[in-house]
Amino acid sequence: MAKINLHLIVFLISISATLAQPTLNNKVNVVFGLNQLLAKGFNAEVNVFHKRLAFDYSHGVSLDFTGAALTGDEKDQKLAIHLPWTTGFGVGYRFSDALNVRLEPKWHRFEVYYDGDQQTSANRITAYTTFTLGVGAYYNWQPFKQKDSALKGLMVVPSLRFWPRLSSTLDNDKLQYNNRETGQTETHESMQVGFGNTPWVFNISIGYSFGMRRQ
Repeated sequence: MAKINLHLIVFLISISATLAQPTLNNKVNVVFGLNQLLAKGFNAEVNVFHKRLAFDYSHGVSLDFTGAALTGDEKDQKLAIHLPWTTGFGVGYRFSDALNVRLEPKWHRFEVYYDGDQQTSANRITAYTTFTLGVGAYYNWQPFKQKDSALKGLMVVPSLRFWPRLSSTLDNDKLQYNNRETGQTETHESMQVGFGNTPWVFNISIGYSFGMRRQ
């Protein structure tokens, strides 16, 4: 009985702490990634925040990685990596008006070419799709939030994501092929989507928040 009462007390304290937290404004954010511009592409993301819940959908197009942007085998094999699209959604929790964390399933299309070749289907070495499932932490900084003007909706959103690859459409997640540049049989493994062929993604987005009101 004492054990049950203790659990009940802990539960009631948790509920009380949640109810004591300030009500968060419902809003819709539209943001655009800056890193994608560096990769000669484009990314748009829509966030919907309802009370403590966070939802998002994002879509990126035409990302290119060549030369110094590549590391390891891809650089040694003189390849160029093109992502015609990367897309997915997220569902998460708002710890505050600024900070939220989301669980994010994403899909990424990779096309592999030799560096310097025209990126056509005839020149393509291989193409495949990967699926990642990870988490992302986002901080919605609104530098003009206290302004009584349209400026208050402007925002900067740094983010840190961990998106490990769970699967790909390549057999056994790799391809053996005769490399024209090295003159050898090489192995291309399906890529991670983050920096340096890792699951880690850091980005800064800019955009606008709609539906804000003062607490």
